[in-house]
Amino acid sequence: MRDMTGSGNLMDGREVLRFKLEELRRRHRSLDDAIAALEHSVAGRDSLDLRRLKKQKLALKDEISRLEDELTPDIIA
Repeated sequence: MRDMTGSGNLMDGREVLRFKLEELRRRHRSLDDAIAALEHSVAGRDSLDLRRLKKQKLALKDEISRLEDELTPDIIA
């Protein structure tokens, strides 16, 4: 993958993971907003759409946790 600055350097694997992690966090925040808006609507309180959004948010949280674990070095104390 090419460096995002255009310098032509290759991004290392950790940089790619950090970039992906930030994108997942943005999507997670976006789902938070969508869920909050739907919960405040009368029609959305028990809707199938609300359940789907919550499942997507949970899946993103799991993926974020997995990437964070991958980026955090294992240190034996």
